[in-house]
Amino acid sequence: MNTRGRNIYFTKQENLDFLFFKSTDALYCSPITSIFLMNELYSFTVPIFIKSLGGLKTVLMKAGVHAQQIGITEESLLKDQLAPDMFPLVKQVQVACNNAKDAVARLTGTEAPTFLDTEETISDLLHRIDATVTFLQSLPESAFTDAATRHVILPYFPNTYMTGFNYVHEYALPNFFFHTVIAYGIIRKNGVPIGKADYANGLTLQPL
Repeated sequence: MNTRGRNIYFTKQENLDFLFFKSTDALYCSPITSIFLMNELYSFTVPIFIKSLGGLKTVLMKAGVHAQQIGITEESLLKDQLAPDMFPLVKQVQVACNNAKDAVARLTGTEAPTFLDTEETISDLLHRIDATVTFLQSLPESAFTDAATRHVILPYFPNTYMTGFNYVHEYALPNFFFHTVIAYGIIRKNGVPIGKADYANGLTLQPL
């Protein structure tokens, strides 16, 4: 089924029928149908981070095409800011990736990969997103068994900790989405023809 250039796929998984709505450009995009069967902190981090990073990858790819079409350099695009006191686009993407990988590492007690922040092109940033997703996909749900009660210590809040549950709901998710939204805003500000469907990166629709 096609709706205004977007596809709706009908599929069946775990004995549940559902419609999956996604744009033709969606990346890292798959239905999340067993969310209530999963560990809560796994289900509200790994699948959501992966899906959202797919949307970020989509808009970056479109930004690269747009830059070539109108004759602007990737360097100028990646250095652009939404406001003078905010990070440029390249840093927004780097921080979004860091937020995702570091959050799940803290929740599971594993070591996150280290990225050197040397990206200078859109292609470099796409590789960083891919590396982040690869790390996220490597962590099984079982690694999150004690995540809700784990003490998460953040270096910028000395002498304090957050439980894993509070960390995810109050810090990790809002911080991750803040940087992905700002990146989207910078790209849209530069005239790249992207929309909400690119950012959302797919919807799982249940039939009535």
